[in-house]
Amino acid sequence: MVRSVSALICLLLSCIADRFQLRADGPPSPPNIIVIFVDDLGYADIQPFGARAYETTSLVRLARQGRCFTDFIVSSAVCSASRAALLTGCIHERVGFRGALGPESKLGIDARETTLAEICKSKGYATACFGKWHLGHHPKFLPQSHGFDVYYGLPYSNDMWPFHPAVLEAKKKDPNRKSFFPPLPMVEDSSVCDPEVTADDQKKMTSQYTQRAVDFIRANQSQPFFLYLPHSMVHVPLFSGPDFAGKHPNGPFADAVREIDWSVGLILETVEELKLTEKTLIVFTSDNGPWLSYGTHAGSASPLREGKGTAWEGGVRVPTIMQYQGVIPAGTTCDQFASTIDLLPTITRMIGADLPDLPIDGQDIYPLMVDDNARSPHASFPYYYADGQLLAIRNERWKLVFPHEYRSLAGVQVRNDGMPVEYLQQKIVSPELYDLDEDVGETTNVADRYPEMVAQLTDQANHWRKELGDSLQGISGSAIRPLAKIQPEDRLLIQD
Repeated sequence: MVRSVSALICLLLSCIADRFQLRADGPPSPPNIIVIFVDDLGYADIQPFGARAYETTSLVRLARQGRCFTDFIVSSAVCSASRAALLTGCIHERVGFRGALGPESKLGIDARETTLAEICKSKGYATACFGKWHLGHHPKFLPQSHGFDVYYGLPYSNDMWPFHPAVLEAKKKDPNRKSFFPPLPMVEDSSVCDPEVTADDQKKMTSQYTQRAVDFIRANQSQPFFLYLPHSMVHVPLFSGPDFAGKHPNGPFADAVREIDWSVGLILETVEELKLTEKTLIVFTSDNGPWLSYGTHAGSASPLREGKGTAWEGGVRVPTIMQYQGVIPAGTTCDQFASTIDLLPTITRMIGADLPDLPIDGQDIYPLMVDDNARSPHASFPYYYADGQLLAIRNERWKLVFPHEYRSLAGVQVRNDGMPVEYLQQKIVSPELYDLDEDVGETTNVADRYPEMVAQLTDQANHWRKELGDSLQGISGSAIRPLAKIQPEDRLLIQD
């Protein structure tokens, strides 16, 4: 009897050890992948990261079943560049993206780049994208040309339409003023399915994206799938469906966030109903911080400094939750530094695929997902913005900010009607060093106290400058891969 009990204990310990080894080295089998990418959601805009003005019960549930990443950043605090980084695993500057592409653009993601969807396709995954694309809107740039089986959504931001706030403001002075944006199209696969999206259409978008996502999960429940859900909300102008619009006392922003939360809940319920929770990695994150100039129609990055369009943490640090039941420990937090560029190499490892042929910048963060003792794989990370300037560089703890001008709303009275206010232009005149472990709000420059860290980060910045350049110093960079351009023989989404 004693011998049999001892044998049973040994067997159990062996099973536990085997399970831990599987989790430490990789998942037990290639998981389904769901990436939910919200637009302009600030660090403090959901309950697990500090929101108190409204409830986000589905995201609280996701956090309880998964792991929150409290030091997770995007490559750039603006739309196109951030999305390019996520899907290619590269600092956006490496793959030629700067800022946000508009309807007049003839540029887009190059066919030589390998996207996360193409990596998943290489292992037999079904792939879909429902939502805002913004990596080029002509057919050669759209999702189906870059690894996605199906696509439905807006080709760029929902404010790039005839009712842009700047146009509405100008029409108060000149009623005959014409918009500088054409009608906003809705795209299905690689063709326009609705040439003129209206306000009523925008009210339906979050629900439509979500329903298509749920239908895709159901249709592919018996095979591996990659679902990319880049919501158009909570980018201004804010719209919500009838179940949410006007329902919260905190206004349209709370309504839009609560509908995103509902969307997450429906996806969680679908995954659970189909018994896929232990077969599915779910990643929830944002493309950049809040667009603060829109006042009450924007979110919050508290306690971080500034917001979208800046290299301060409020612009690039985003709320991130990952769930993979049985693999990622439930109800846990990771405070190690990581980024959206790390998703591609991490998922590549998890599904047993090959990395892209061209160099990438992302690192495998699977250990951060499963191990409390794991440390960030990044020695340094550069902060580039739309004009190719290297604005800052950081490591796990320290951040060095270089001289540059930036936009700020410090001391500015914002509005509550969905119209933006003008930023103040502020200037950094000499390098500033911040201890992000002790001063996440970047309030105290400690460069004079730690000259050795300033020197170390400056050396690392010079390494990045050689590869990716620095327009402020007139350095072009040796490893930048350009965007693709429309050629005369290429089909256009909408004829000029």
